Amino acid sequence: MPVPRLDVELTLENGARIADGMGGHRLNWQEIGRLWASLRARSGREKGSGAGLVSVVQWRITVRAAPAGDPRRPRPGQRFRLGARLFRIEAVAEADAGGRYLDCFAREEDSQ
Repeated sequence: MPVPRLDVELTLENGARIADGMGGHRLNWQEIGRLWASLRARSGREKGSGAGLVSVVQWRITVRAAPAGDPRRPRPGQRFRLGARLFRIEAVAEADAGGRYLDCFAREEDSQ
């Protein structure tokens, strides 16, 4: 595997459930850290109809690996932030046989 060009700084965030005071909860996103990454779009589509159209893009985001159990290691359910853009992590896999890099498969949704 060629060495990926990690040229985009992303913020890794974790969602914590916070009681809303009415029997439910909301997610409060907290920054875990910043990682340098390579972003590659995989596919895109629209979902919804009429005024409710949403653009959905699937991304492969490659970052340096951290050991299993390390809080800096991305995992499904977390998200990356790039300014106002949000990438929800759906799956994580080792990108190379040596385990030096991780591929994070993420989804970005954008209301139009």
